[in-house]
Amino acid sequence: MPLHRQFANDGKELIIAIKGKFDFGLVQEFRQAYSNVGDQQPTVFIDLRETEYLDSSALGMLLNMRKSLGKSVKGIHIINCRPEVRSILDISRFDKLFVIE
Repeated sequence: MPLHRQFANDGKELIIAIKGKFDFGLVQEFRQAYSNVGDQQPTVFIDLRETEYLDSSALGMLLNMRKSLGKSVKGIHIINCRPEVRSILDISRFDKLFVIE
């Protein structure tokens, strides 16, 4: 499965892990992964540890998620980026919009 969603037991963290290619083929699945975050105002972590590639549609999906979630979350962190993925995020200046760890 290319996308895995997991809430922490206390509901304060949502982790969305993406494996393989993060591209247009994941639009619906990615949207569903963050569609119901609950009332706890969780911190969302997008784990890209196993993401080999992301394209402009993935960048758009991240922006749409940020806009959609707004104040219903404490923050959005993009974590565990491979160097080639981190480079794309840096070039796109996503460090101004997300916490990238």
